[in-house]
Amino acid sequence: MMAANSKSGKLVSYLSLFTSLGTLLCCALPSLLVLFGLGAAVAGVLSAMPWLAALSRHKIWVFAIAGALIVAGFVELLVIAPRLQAKACAIDDPSCARAAKIAKTLLWISAGVYAVGFFTAFILGPILARLDQG
Repeated sequence: MMAANSKSGKLVSYLSLFTSLGTLLCCALPSLLVLFGLGAAVAGVLSAMPWLAALSRHKIWVFAIAGALIVAGFVELLVIAPRLQAKACAIDDPSCARAAKIAKTLLWISAGVYAVGFFTAFILGPILARLDQG
């Protein structure tokens, strides 16, 4: 019973990490590179990985899906996993604690990457526009 649920918890953690990295690559990283005057680097990256342009055109969906996966990861980690561990794990079994630690680490990294991407994609532009006007 625990093996299947542990796999689903890891899957949610890895998917949230993957999608948060996707938000960083599609929307945040190009914005930061342009901000630092590295527009040619953005052009080079987009020519090497043209799928990033498609992601950036749909950045609201990308961020919504990534955010939903991260929220699902936190629900799984904080609500579902402790209940399952109490039922399925032996007290002296270190594998449950190790799996929980890996999932927690991946999830917090995902949330941090997502926060940086969200700030850069949606908040930094209006802040810089206001500073440029004043």
